[in-house]
Amino acid sequence: MSGYMLLGFLGVCGGTMIAAGLCALITSTGIVTRMADKSHTASRVRIYESILMMGAIFWNGFWIVPVKLRMAPFMALALTGMTGVLQGIFVGCLAVSLAETLNGTAIFSRRAKLSKGVGIIILFTAFGKTIFALFQFVL
Repeated sequence: MSGYMLLGFLGVCGGTMIAAGLCALITSTGIVTRMADKSHTASRVRIYESILMMGAIFWNGFWIVPVKLRMAPFMALALTGMTGVLQGIFVGCLAVSLAETLNGTAIFSRRAKLSKGVGIIILFTAFGKTIFALFQFVL
């Protein structure tokens, strides 16, 4: 029994460290501050960061403790779809933020001597990522 308790404890510690590392990565790349700036709600950055941490803690607990909800199949499908969309938005924001942080678009635009249309390139990159992610998950 003590072996299982040790494994459980190590699993919780490892998951907590991964969640904390992800939150540190998200905060350091500036996703939260950038989105708050774009939505003109910069005064609420602390609230956004707190919600981010609560979400990480919630999902960490969700993966550790199995939850069985009894609901109609259409409700389960709607909940699964909504969760997938929200997680996709999160991953998309993370990917775009990392790309922006690495200045890949700026380097490309300088080398290609682009003066206009950089925003369109970023938009189509996001659309392409979305379309092919949906293609991957559907098939």
